[in-house]
Amino acid sequence: MARIASHRGGTLEFGDSTTHGFAATARMALEEVEFDVHPTADGAIMVHHDATLDGTTDRSGVIAAMSEAEVRAAVINYGAGGHPISLAELCAIYADSAVDFRCEIKPGVDGRPYENFVPHVVETLARHGMLERTIFSSFLVESQDALSAATSRPKLWLVSPPVLRQLGAAAVIDVAKAHNIPEIGVHVDTADTTLMAEVEAAGLDFGCWAAHSARQIEKVLALGVKVFTTDRPSLAIAIRNRFEAETAQ
Repeated sequence: MARIASHRGGTLEFGDSTTHGFAATARMALEEVEFDVHPTADGAIMVHHDATLDGTTDRSGVIAAMSEAEVRAAVINYGAGGHPISLAELCAIYADSAVDFRCEIKPGVDGRPYENFVPHVVETLARHGMLERTIFSSFLVESQDALSAATSRPKLWLVSPPVLRQLGAAAVIDVAKAHNIPEIGVHVDTADTTLMAEVEAAGLDFGCWAAHSARQIEKVLALGVKVFTTDRPSLAIAIRNRFEAETAQ
């Protein structure tokens, strides 16, 4: 049965990348917690989806141009008063959890990778004992190459709908193989049995992201994908439990 990754710590249940959501996910009967990382101006690594604070907090500003203290001062919308946390703090939350990491390497506001960021992320995870429990992801092939240079840990390429449309499945597979990427993740609404079969026939793993509704969760479970991300981890667990019970009958 497909693995469940709680997207940003369960955004639709707990707010976007909140301490509360990450702590709740750490206690859930699922396999992964998905999160995003950005550097601050003073060298910290913060767990936050966007490159700015504008969309999900009460403050504005580019994270990479701010100090750690300035980023921490923001209050996350719909997050029970929570503030952005560092990667080191996230490691501490999951030190005794059975849930593994799915770390997305994000670009800056210009859409380009942060300079020398990937080695810093890898070193931080290793120092806190979480590297061997981490799978990496990114939309950027350049970041995929940086990951290959910095670590042997598994990674996956998040293929956006426009990229999938423009390149086509065959070209996406060729790019993945050329860059030593063993797994492809697509938006749930672009996934189907034909695409999944083509990817797996090429020797690559296949997963989905953005499976937030009951219909979308049921779709990925029926497809039998390797893993999917969801903003509603509690719902995903309940539906997967039902699927497993029905399969066992």
